[in-house]
Amino acid sequence: MDPMNRPLHELRVWATALAMAWTPCLHAKPGDELAKPHAPQLTVARIFDPGEFNGEGFDGHWMPDEPFYTTLEPARENGPGKDLVRHDPASGSTEVLVPSRDLIPPGQSTPLVIEDHAWSQDRSRLLVFTQSRRVWRANTRGDYWVLDRSSRELSRLGGDAPPSSLMFAKFSPDGTRVAYVRDRNVFVEDLRTHAITALATNPAPGMIHGTFDWVYEEEFGLRDGFRWSPDGTRIAFWQLDTSGVREVPLVNNTDGLYPKVQWIPYPKTGDLNPACRVGVFDLASRDVRWLTVPGDPREHYIFDLQWPKGSPQLFLQQLNRRQDTNRMFLGNPSTGAATEFLMDRDDAWVDSDHRPTWLKDGKRFLFWSQRDGWRHLHLAHAEDGKSRVVTKGDFDVTDLVHVDEPGKQVYFMASPGNPTQRHLYRVGLDGHHLQRVTPKDAGGSHAYVVSPDGHWAFHTFSSFLQPPVTELVSLPDHKTVRVLQDNQALKEKLAALDMPKARFVRVRAATNVEIDGWRIDPPRAEPGRKLPVLVHVYGEPAGSTVRDAWGGKNLLWHLMLAQQGYVVVSFDNRGTAAPRGREWAKSIHHKVGVLASQDQADALRHLLSTSPELDAGRVAIWGWSGGGSMTLNALFRHPGLYHAGISVAAVPDMRQYDTIYQERYMGLPSEHADAYRAGSPVHLAHQLQGRLLLIHGTGDDNCHYQGFEELIDTLIRHKKPFQMMAYPNRSHSISEGEGTAVHLRDTMTRFLHEAVPPGPR
Repeated sequence: MDPMNRPLHELRVWATALAMAWTPCLHAKPGDELAKPHAPQLTVARIFDPGEFNGEGFDGHWMPDEPFYTTLEPARENGPGKDLVRHDPASGSTEVLVPSRDLIPPGQSTPLVIEDHAWSQDRSRLLVFTQSRRVWRANTRGDYWVLDRSSRELSRLGGDAPPSSLMFAKFSPDGTRVAYVRDRNVFVEDLRTHAITALATNPAPGMIHGTFDWVYEEEFGLRDGFRWSPDGTRIAFWQLDTSGVREVPLVNNTDGLYPKVQWIPYPKTGDLNPACRVGVFDLASRDVRWLTVPGDPREHYIFDLQWPKGSPQLFLQQLNRRQDTNRMFLGNPSTGAATEFLMDRDDAWVDSDHRPTWLKDGKRFLFWSQRDGWRHLHLAHAEDGKSRVVTKGDFDVTDLVHVDEPGKQVYFMASPGNPTQRHLYRVGLDGHHLQRVTPKDAGGSHAYVVSPDGHWAFHTFSSFLQPPVTELVSLPDHKTVRVLQDNQALKEKLAALDMPKARFVRVRAATNVEIDGWRIDPPRAEPGRKLPVLVHVYGEPAGSTVRDAWGGKNLLWHLMLAQQGYVVVSFDNRGTAAPRGREWAKSIHHKVGVLASQDQADALRHLLSTSPELDAGRVAIWGWSGGGSMTLNALFRHPGLYHAGISVAAVPDMRQYDTIYQERYMGLPSEHADAYRAGSPVHLAHQLQGRLLLIHGTGDDNCHYQGFEELIDTLIRHKKPFQMMAYPNRSHSISEGEGTAVHLRDTMTRFLHEAVPPGPR
């Protein structure tokens, strides 16, 4: 009897037996062959228990305005802690700038652990960030200390502030004061007297100064919300008013006898946004001048604020709520007047994930636009608003790396001809003499951190099956000076594996669009027998899955599944963050969930039709966040194509998500209600036919547990069987708590073994 036609209880027994045959164990026990170093088979425990396959990064920092870089290294005096060491990239010589003994606080015996640091302009003082705590996504709250290098005096900032309560501390230009955020307000501390001044006195509930609410941080990447003026006499800052914004609860049921409820302002699509405005605090008069930017502050977003170099004026960018118009203003900090001088528009949306880079004259800047069909850098003049394109051609610029003003060159990242890779290019500020800097025979993906003088760079390279290597290179000749981190231990671990085969593919969808993808096959094939397929999907504009770059533990899990007898594949549909031009990116406008899932289905059908070794009767799909939503769309819209799915931390109903992200791609619900309904998989749950595993963290502040329960309720109403796993008090990453990562991947692996059994058939 065909196993796929067996009764469910028999299928589970059969699947479990087959899984055991293909997988000696999911967890390696002490003494087991799989637990030994350099064992050939991967397991969930080997991958997700900390340590064995962790890579090493290089944590070097270029010194401001100097051709040297610093690292933290074990104390040379064999004491506790780490020294801050300066390196000369040309000679390789080193010098201890700050020995660990200078970072021992009064009354303590161990030095501070430096998590981040900054220099005063004259290098006489060092600002140290330590004891950090997470705020939503990043560890941005902690303690700040200042070291006076001449007197070796080490002082903690904040006065009587509670431990780990300061954010975004920055020296004034003259190095005599530090400004920071505490309790949703900006404070300035004099380093000589330690007198502290607050920018806002008695701020009203719901007011946020110098930092941001949840939605601005999540969708604009904004956390640090204040800027020193170049002369140090003023501080410009954002103010958000969250009053009236409806709140969602995060319920913690695990840390006490009674639940603890945290309410966070979270504007859902179509609802009231926080109001945003910009103020300028004058340190002499202690007065605040508010910029008079036109437009309803709850129907517009100010997503960028800068003091241009050498300019007395403020620069800011403002998006309307539909995010199809970006207006650029110069603000007068003395009068509050804001003058629009440049505008960028798009029929869909204007990208807001890159900020302009000002040149040293304070009059010209490089900004990003897709106005000619590709994402390019444009050079604009603030005095008349005129601009011209700098990077030209049928390719997207993915990152601006460095502006070499003396050489009149711009270094940027792009990947003409291969959207899965990233390489360094340079071009003149006049738009001429485009040149690839990354060696032509180098594939994979590259990243660069360039020294202030433009002569050196930290160059990090990786490819799909090769972990990152970081080296110091000279520019523009790209000669390797020395290797800084080679990840040799991880390479040796990987070399000992029974390594699956991986390759990139390009398939044609029914829409006559070519889709990039990759596939991972088991180490050995058995001719004439078919293998099950697992599709990994994201599919939304915020990211992509098809990159010729090291994928970390997620890749290792896919390699493990290939060892067990799955062919794992992934495709980047239209609308994903692949550098393939405006038409590719914006084709999903008002069609999120619909067009992407169709592209995914078309790409899979093409692969199945051209690969007789793949079993069209055993196809599963999985994804996280937007990929979880896409998994639901795939299962519900194409029930005959996909037979099982794992949806992690999904948004089943787009009306449940936040304003900034969802309205950018779908428009306003009041104008596009049908599109919201068509793209939300919860409304198609009645079409489920295959096996479904739903996974969610109950403390997810991003994609809320409410949406998870809405989908569950809908499936129950339609009498659809499914499985679910709720992780108590875990966030969107489902990473908190001992054993969580292993338990999660064990749960996912066991479900796949039961629903779509591994191995040839």
